[in-house]
Amino acid sequence: MTNPLLKYSIIVGLACIGTAKAQEPDNSPPRHNFSIGGYYSYGDYGQTEDTTIRYLPTSYDYTLSNWNLKVAVPYLEVSGLGNVLVNVGGIGTSEFNGLVVREETKTSRGRGDTVLSATYQFPTFAEGLPFIDLGFEVKLPTADEQQGLGTGKTDYGVQLDLYQLLGETTIFATAGYKFRGRSSLFSEMTNSTYASLGFSRPLSQQWSYGLIYDYREAASETSKETHELLPYVSWLPAPRWSLMSYLVKGFTRDSANFAAGIQLSYRW
Repeated sequence: MTNPLLKYSIIVGLACIGTAKAQEPDNSPPRHNFSIGGYYSYGDYGQTEDTTIRYLPTSYDYTLSNWNLKVAVPYLEVSGLGNVLVNVGGIGTSEFNGLVVREETKTSRGRGDTVLSATYQFPTFAEGLPFIDLGFEVKLPTADEQQGLGTGKTDYGVQLDLYQLLGETTIFATAGYKFRGRSSLFSEMTNSTYASLGFSRPLSQQWSYGLIYDYREAASETSKETHELLPYVSWLPAPRWSLMSYLVKGFTRDSANFAAGIQLSYRW
């Protein structure tokens, strides 16, 4: 559950508009994008009680030449035993110093962790070759770790995106690595890899759809890897507006049983 809405919206954005962006000249004017979204998930994560998450991010990104800079600030609500983190997923144990994991379900709400990212889109080397993006991410610990809304530490990430147009279908793949800060509350947290593979295909000039398979390595010594499948649909109701919605089905203990999300964006 690596920052659910941001991760998926970035991948879907690559599939839907990445090819068109890559063909724009380097001296194109700056572009701005403002987004609001909502995400809901639930699952037992191998525990006796379900955990539900409501994640409401507001984000702004700025594109200049080959660079895209983004900031996202979310509001977060988590109801559960305290062993599920929105930027991580299930952590698998009930013994993290006895400070966060609880015997009874509790609801915590407040500001989530702020995420900053920078992505560089490499110029095309030759016609027919895949487009390549290299991204860097910093998760700032603005969430309250005592309430189970975050780890209280700064995390870093690096991500490589490849996407290739085959007729009307865009195939895309992502591979990344998370460097997690050492938390006194979550001392068994570890660095981990993740990867995604998917496609996007237009239904019309305004509608497109696709499917993403997502894999994440275990995020702690007591949790397991996660596998999720994500079908999505994107709609362009007006030239500057886009609306993307998706479902998520998890297949392992430490992923959500089910999740759904939506994101509305305006660009200028």
